[in-house]
Amino acid sequence: MRRRLALMTLLFASCIACSPTHSSLTQALEHAPPPVVEFPPLSSEPLPASEISEEHRLPELLPQKPEDAVTALSVLRAEVRLSPDRADSRLKLAEGLFRIGDLDAAIDECRAAIALESNNAQAHLQLGVALMAKQDGRAASTALKESILLDPTLTQAHYSLGSVQYSLGQLTAAIQSYRRALELHPHFPDARYRLALILKLTNQHREATQLMEDAAIGGIPQAQYFMGNAYRNGQGVEKNLALAIHWWTKAVELGQQRAAESLSQLRRQALSPDQSDRRKKDAYEGFNQYRGQLWADYPDAGRNGHSDSLGITLLKESQSPNGVTTLLAEAFALGETAHEELARLYETGLDTRFTQFDARILTCFTTTAGDGFVPAKKALARIYGKGLGVTQDVQKAKAMLKELPKQESKAILADIAGP
Repeated sequence: MRRRLALMTLLFASCIACSPTHSSLTQALEHAPPPVVEFPPLSSEPLPASEISEEHRLPELLPQKPEDAVTALSVLRAEVRLSPDRADSRLKLAEGLFRIGDLDAAIDECRAAIALESNNAQAHLQLGVALMAKQDGRAASTALKESILLDPTLTQAHYSLGSVQYSLGQLTAAIQSYRRALELHPHFPDARYRLALILKLTNQHREATQLMEDAAIGGIPQAQYFMGNAYRNGQGVEKNLALAIHWWTKAVELGQQRAAESLSQLRRQALSPDQSDRRKKDAYEGFNQYRGQLWADYPDAGRNGHSDSLGITLLKESQSPNGVTTLLAEAFALGETAHEELARLYETGLDTRFTQFDARILTCFTTTAGDGFVPAKKALARIYGKGLGVTQDVQKAKAMLKELPKQESKAILADIAGP
């Protein structure tokens, strides 16, 4: 239980928002990886880094330089010495102590603030956070319940109490707390995500899937990753590889590494000679459908055929920012036309949207070439053979072409050697 509580402490501390007079204690992340396919147990989940409302967003609490925290702490102590009977000064000092990891002192300052203002709901909330960091779940639960008793509208207190209750094995109570948080703030994707995980654990799969998709739409990268898994395997939803690619791609945009690995595995399935024809066809078709579905976001874009690149169309229609983003998405989804256009733009640039030798294009080519995509290998062979934005490396260029037919490889190398 203490291990589960330790993991949930980090989640708990990260979800307290600032009050008008002082900010919350801290923001932290869990790092334990979840299972690959199923919605994982809550304790194994990293904290979602979602785009949520300002009510739930933490400010930048930790200073850029460690010495800044020490300097700030000296100022906060001076304020307490000048005004020892002000609860807000005590709470600010508690936050400063929490920043440097002095949990015992932070708890003492929170309790001092409560002694001065016993009806200060935010003080009880901060105390609960510090107690969570101390892995004292029962005391944290008591503090949070007192905070809610004093101010039942504190969304963060309900949300954090749900985390504590889960750590104590009180799943039914945790579900109720998350539901209350959502009643107070329906557009709270983090709460939907956490509630979905617990509902999955309690075999309430239908509602869990809907909440997980809501959280994915709300920008929770872990939820997007799990929805990709769900659509890939038909877990709680109808199997749909194009939608799996959609959600994995969204998660990758937010830095979800496991989603990037899932996309890489699928590209290798489509491209590897070791795969059966059926598996290769299924993967290719999934990527084709995904690229086709991108057009739904641009109903006014002119499309002449199924093989058209949306990114190129948007560039022609003077929608450069969207065109650039879409070209990259199509290229990562094995779009040959998009790769060809990106290869051209890599050398020429495009206004300020794509600088010459743009690193994003090089990353795209490197990634898809590593998964076996021949157009990307050809592009990289030219880039390294001519030293375009990279150190010239003819041997690396030749290595990119070694699996191509000999005549085609010779033609590319001749082009590289030319002026």
